[in-house]
Amino acid sequence: MNKNCILLALTFLTTGTAWAEDNLKDSIKVVDIEEVVIIATPKENRKLREQPMSVTLMSQKDMQANQVTSIKSLSGLIPNLFIPDYGSKLTTSMYIRGVGSRINTPSVGLYVDNIPYIDKSAFDFSYADIERIDILRGPQGTLYGRNTMGGLIKVHTKSPFTYQGTDIRMGAATYNNYNVSLTHYHRISDTFAFSTGGFYEHTGGFFENSALNNRKIDRSNAGGGRFRGIYMPTSNLKVDMTLSYEYDDQGGYPYEYTGVVKGEETRSEYIGKISYNEPSSYRRGLLNAGVNLEYQGRNFILSAVTGYQNLNDRMFLDQDFTEKNIYTLEQKQRGNTISEEVTFKSKPGRNWQWATGASGFYQWLHTTGPVQFGQEGVQTMIEDNVNNVFENLVGNVPGAPKLRMDVNNSTLSVGGRFDTPILNGAVYHQSTYNNLLIEGLSATVGLRLEYEKIKLDYNSIADPLNFDFSAIMPPPRPTITSKGLEAPASFVGKISTDYLQLLPKFALQYEWNKGNSVYATVSKGHRSGGYNIQMFSDIAQGGMQNAALDALAQDKNFASFSAMLEKQKKELPDIKEATQYKPEYSWSYEVGSHLTLWEGKLWADLAAFYMDTRDQQISQFAPSGLGRITVNAGKSRSYGAEASLRASLTSALSLNASYGYTYATFTDYVTNQKQDAETLGTSYNGNYVPFVPKHTLNIGGEYAITCSPRSLFDRVVFQANYVGAGRIYWTEQNNASQAFYGTLNGRVNLEVGDAMISFWTRNFLDKDYNAFYFETMNKGFAQQGRPAQFGIDLRCRF
Repeated sequence: MNKNCILLALTFLTTGTAWAEDNLKDSIKVVDIEEVVIIATPKENRKLREQPMSVTLMSQKDMQANQVTSIKSLSGLIPNLFIPDYGSKLTTSMYIRGVGSRINTPSVGLYVDNIPYIDKSAFDFSYADIERIDILRGPQGTLYGRNTMGGLIKVHTKSPFTYQGTDIRMGAATYNNYNVSLTHYHRISDTFAFSTGGFYEHTGGFFENSALNNRKIDRSNAGGGRFRGIYMPTSNLKVDMTLSYEYDDQGGYPYEYTGVVKGEETRSEYIGKISYNEPSSYRRGLLNAGVNLEYQGRNFILSAVTGYQNLNDRMFLDQDFTEKNIYTLEQKQRGNTISEEVTFKSKPGRNWQWATGASGFYQWLHTTGPVQFGQEGVQTMIEDNVNNVFENLVGNVPGAPKLRMDVNNSTLSVGGRFDTPILNGAVYHQSTYNNLLIEGLSATVGLRLEYEKIKLDYNSIADPLNFDFSAIMPPPRPTITSKGLEAPASFVGKISTDYLQLLPKFALQYEWNKGNSVYATVSKGHRSGGYNIQMFSDIAQGGMQNAALDALAQDKNFASFSAMLEKQKKELPDIKEATQYKPEYSWSYEVGSHLTLWEGKLWADLAAFYMDTRDQQISQFAPSGLGRITVNAGKSRSYGAEASLRASLTSALSLNASYGYTYATFTDYVTNQKQDAETLGTSYNGNYVPFVPKHTLNIGGEYAITCSPRSLFDRVVFQANYVGAGRIYWTEQNNASQAFYGTLNGRVNLEVGDAMISFWTRNFLDKDYNAFYFETMNKGFAQQGRPAQFGIDLRCRF
């Protein structure tokens, strides 16, 4: 083993355990990382920063300095990018420039080694072997299609042709956090190289559940491995193969009670506490495989990318979020996705650059989501609700009987099995004409035609409701009682929908010198529609109530009430209309500039944008509180600006700063709520779009000290950054929000040869803030941001 590794390991063992990072001697210097690391991109003809778009390129150096260990670590580091870290790995909600998604389809796309990740349940994974991250802001629909209307994140793992050796990483931190990973990179010959490795991570948890002996609610364990092999049998043919698997077992959903939204508080002793009588958890197995074939002809590049993903997960949630035994949800997903994309493009450096392609995927997704009502849930949400109907029915009518239902079920399951296959296909073309009329002026025109078909095969069957019913007559008339009545409720059927989308793009750009340009871009993006399978719990509850009324009407003791009972039946919605939400689409208008100044020591990226969004998808809890659903708002708009600066002031001192401003409001969003026979409209026009911070801010710097030859270490590097976001409104009503907040993070690296030991801190000032807030059943709940944390890392390479 490398003697420096041994030396640092001994130092490390006397201090504690450690966690690794991807960088050794490199610091945050302003260099063109696309020139340093050559990464194949099947669709683009030029380097990303030379294109008319807003883009942030994050190298290993940047990831280390900003402590990026997963996709959620990017939140706030990138202008106008917000990814709240809440719930579990099932939930990766990304917001860029006023558009985003809490559930169902994402609005920001993700590619890993050029393989698309279709389901956002797979977005949150370990970044133990990452070479570079590219964050593209604004619609990328012309080249990348559906669900990239906010932008695109491209993750690249390390190539075994350019990176050699064996990395060993270990880490430990407060709150009982540990991790270890080992990856080997080996270039066997000029034609074949491979990398393989694995990792394990443990998190002890940050938040306690007061209802379960203050047990940590968000502990987690994760482990997995990755293989990548690159074969180049000839100078113009490359076969790039990837295979990865990750298993996660975590607690989750640490939502503390904040009080009632309206009315009198009845649980004041629980305010500020997490109090679930059932432990909540999330487990996931995630397998990804891909093959990227690339052939370089004399004047063209042909690539074919095949991807496969298998997702198997289970979420268990105490869905009333209280100490009471009301109801729980156990959702399981089994998904298989196969994708294929063929791209034919020109080689770079020509006046006419073009890319033509065809892509498609098919996803099989099977979901089960039974809601289990506990004893208190059967009473409060079923028995009491029905009895309220009867009480309102008879009112204060003199001589009217008192009607009452007594449910005999101690528990009740409202089951559901759902298959939601998706078929997608697209063709696209984009051309860029360089040196148009004058040198440095270019024009880009592109168009994508995309077709998607979505099906829903549903089978929602509830346990039969077994109940007794009494009509207590005024004296001297006897009480009428029927016992053991049953009310089954089931919904079985198939529905489907499909649609076409045209996604154009137009851009003008003027370039001068090297790395300097101004541009203007107009583009369209869209986000897929789909089905709210969690709505079936609401529909089944209404169907159960109607079945109970039918059972009464058919009972001989209450046949005389049949006409009156018939009038009390709920009008059940059309399944397709109630569960379906429409696609969302937007037009984006952007002007910006990329500048490379001060002899390449200063990078500046500036942009201003305006987005007009139609049928915006909004996440809400269903009226009964039984699960979340997606609904379409009418229209919204967002406008704002972004600025990023990176400067190398001296060989030892580097600074960076980024700022994003977004003003996102509803312009046409009116909901209809029924109260008896009257329909009331609630307007949210002018309100801020939820979960979109008005400001994002990142300020960071690095100072490196080169040590004398007699010192134990070669260099000592100090890194610090401040990340902030806000104000963030959590609801369409804008009745709850998080003011602007920021966290201070820091790191000290001690480097010697190919080894490094680091001491780090996150949220050093222990800033209190809400990472997430929601309201359900007239109650408010919030997840607090993580407290101050301190840790130590060790990395060796040999």
